[in-house]
Amino acid sequence: MSTTFKWTGKTAQGNVQSGEMSADNRDEVISFLKRQRISATKVEEKKPPKGKKQKVTDKDMVVFTRQFATMFTAGIPIVQGLDIMAKQADNPSLGAIIGQIKNDVETGTTLADSMMKHPRVFDNLYVNLVAAGEAGGVLDGVLQRLAGYIEKSMKLKKKVKGAMIYPTIVISVAFLVIAMIMIFVIPVFSKIFGEMGAKLPAPTRSIIWLSEFLSGIGGAFIAGGIAGSIFLLKQYRRTKAGEKRTDQILLKLPVMGDLLRKVAVARFTRTLGTLLNSGVPILDALEICAKSSGNKVVEEVVFGVKAEVASGKTVAEPLSKSTVFPPMVCQMITVGESTGALDSMLVKIADFYDDEVDDAVSNLTAMLEPMLMVFLGITIGYIVVALYLPIFKMGDVTAGG
Repeated sequence: MSTTFKWTGKTAQGNVQSGEMSADNRDEVISFLKRQRISATKVEEKKPPKGKKQKVTDKDMVVFTRQFATMFTAGIPIVQGLDIMAKQADNPSLGAIIGQIKNDVETGTTLADSMMKHPRVFDNLYVNLVAAGEAGGVLDGVLQRLAGYIEKSMKLKKKVKGAMIYPTIVISVAFLVIAMIMIFVIPVFSKIFGEMGAKLPAPTRSIIWLSEFLSGIGGAFIAGGIAGSIFLLKQYRRTKAGEKRTDQILLKLPVMGDLLRKVAVARFTRTLGTLLNSGVPILDALEICAKSSGNKVVEEVVFGVKAEVASGKTVAEPLSKSTVFPPMVCQMITVGESTGALDSMLVKIADFYDDEVDDAVSNLTAMLEPMLMVFLGITIGYIVVALYLPIFKMGDVTAGG
């Protein structure tokens, strides 16, 4: 594999020059410079800049894929196009990876094999589509489809994350406010009530007890319990049985489960439709869909579909036996298979379920808002009433006296 070297040298006239060059080793760079009548004074391997590593986002991949497709369509050679994008990439990490891919392609490696060396950036779906595009001579069209697929997937992720941001913020603020009242406000009232020496009502005693519990060892105990539960859940999720069990529970949740099911259907149909439309064989396409499903239950279903298709059955027949995919989806896939337009039918299903996800997110947000308001009203109301009950009783006693 080629490496990028930085060099400095002097020409025959004594002028100092410097630059960069891709080569297998340092001696190759020195030999090349000699042929250019440059005496090398310093040749060292170029190292990636420290502290500038960035995560490659979906947006970065969309921009790269669209630019690459445009350059390829315009007739710019692959190596030259990769070199241009490596230098102008906004994300340094992606720029470095593109540079490595360019070096591999220069040595005769295929573009797909070069991308396969960077699985964190180019997943199985991306690599297989590029391989199909190279084999069929339609790389530009495949890249355009890939860019569209990544954009749609990115929007789908944003919808799901957006559905959780509002309730998470409201719940966090609510618990923070309640904790502040319990830790700082209630003790003041507790001290006043203690000085009065009167017997406190049951609601007031319960609030004071809870305040003392949270202010003492109870707060640390609860915080530790939450942190420990999250840690254990993550460890459990790392096992195959744990991942499958938690995914089953998530899909059975009252409202969130329906949303996650629609997201899974949209992702599966769009991925399979994009792969088939790009010329990837159906068995390979189903395997990629299973591995990129993001849900262990869906993954097992798709692997089961692959096994049935390998034995000669249609995609819709085994798919209809699962509880994940609705009957309408299976019927539409049946129509697509019978008319020979399965890829386009899958894309239509994905578009439909993208809209369904929009509706599910809106319904979830609309349902959570009143529930959160009711929760806050009851909690804060109970605290206020509990604090003022002793004051009201004292007023009654004073009036009666």
